[in-house]
Amino acid sequence: MSEEKKVSESVIEMNELVMPNDTNILGNLMGGNLMRWMDIASAICASKHCDAYVVTVSVDHLSFHEPIKLGDVVNIKAQVTRAFHTSVEVYLEVFTRGTLQRKTRMSNQAFFTFVALDERTMRPKDIPAVIPETEMEQKLFDEAIVRREMRLVHSGRMKPSEATQSKDFLNA
Repeated sequence: MSEEKKVSESVIEMNELVMPNDTNILGNLMGGNLMRWMDIASAICASKHCDAYVVTVSVDHLSFHEPIKLGDVVNIKAQVTRAFHTSVEVYLEVFTRGTLQRKTRMSNQAFFTFVALDERTMRPKDIPAVIPETEMEQKLFDEAIVRREMRLVHSGRMKPSEATQSKDFLNA
């Protein structure tokens, strides 16, 4: 597909307030609830980039830096990093702050991968390429090929010996 889209065209932000039914017995946001919110945010971002329905294929490197507390405001930022024929990788950053605080702190990061579906057949469809505009977007774009190879090796869809980009990256 010759169509291309800038990263900025599909960036989204989503906010949530941590309520009592979202927390565990320690008053912290349950990881599964955060993952759900992240899946929703990244799906909106991926769908916007692909102009299609998307389904989650994988979640990579979901890290938990610090707990999110009852009453915190959670801000999830999602951006497309790279497109691969029918799949797209989305990078998420999660920030949190107390309801009455101004200072935010990084709480979580992750990479989600989606496959775009043709509206009629519900089969994978080609999607627009990604145009990075900033240094950080270019870095995420360049490294996405290595993350993709790791996902394919881990899922058994690629032999480790075929992961040439990963070898080059690790030997650099």
